[in-house]
Amino acid sequence: MPATRHNDGMTTPDAAFVDRVSFNADGLVPAVAQDASTGQVLMLAWMDREAVTETLSTGAATYFSRSRGRRWVKGETSGNTQKVLAMALDCDGDTLLLTVEQTGPACHTGTATCFTDRAIEVTP
Repeated sequence: MPATRHNDGMTTPDAAFVDRVSFNADGLVPAVAQDASTGQVLMLAWMDREAVTETLSTGAATYFSRSRGRRWVKGETSGNTQKVLAMALDCDGDTLLLTVEQTGPACHTGTATCFTDRAIEVTP
């Protein structure tokens, strides 16, 4: 994770990493959460600058809820947390990939991922 770990165990986010993020007109960037052990895509959420910085500082996935208009830490009410092990920025700088250790289901509906049982087969 792009951060500096200090002797006291605290981390400071790498400001240069955060500055490379290309936030949209609403100040948000899409963030894809991927399970570190399986590679499975768990969910897509949004982050603002503060959510990126907080995630880098704490290691707890912090997102921005567009419907509630505020930041939230994954699992703060459900207990289904995401510990962020790595954060990558795509080639355009407009999408983040979070590699996480997921505890419990990732989706608010109680399914393992936000895509569980919601796929169709594409047959051209």
